[in-house]
Amino acid sequence: MIKIYHNPRCSKSRQGLKLLEDSNQPFEVIKYLDNPLTTKELKDILSLLDIKPIDLVRKTEAIWKENYKDKTLIDAQVIEALINNPKLIERPIVTNKNKAVVGRPTEKITTIL
Repeated sequence: MIKIYHNPRCSKSRQGLKLLEDSNQPFEVIKYLDNPLTTKELKDILSLLDIKPIDLVRKTEAIWKENYKDKTLIDAQVIEALINNPKLIERPIVTNKNKAVVGRPTEKITTIL
């Protein structure tokens, strides 16, 4: 089943949700700020995306700038930062079976539908 990891406050995430609604395919909305991801879930998503944890970080967020920006972090530390501060996770993330994309730009989502 298609899943969208969604932040309703984010315009790009809302655009991704709209694209899925318009696709007429069943999907699940996961509001990851309300129900934070587990470490295993995040690792699974990173594996599907085939990216390093640092590539999923929203580096413009104040939390990142104030607490992590000038530090050299290993992958496990970045994952811990994302788990403890889910606002840092780039969005929206859409998964479909064994594929995933970060929906920026929104059109990228169509590549896995």
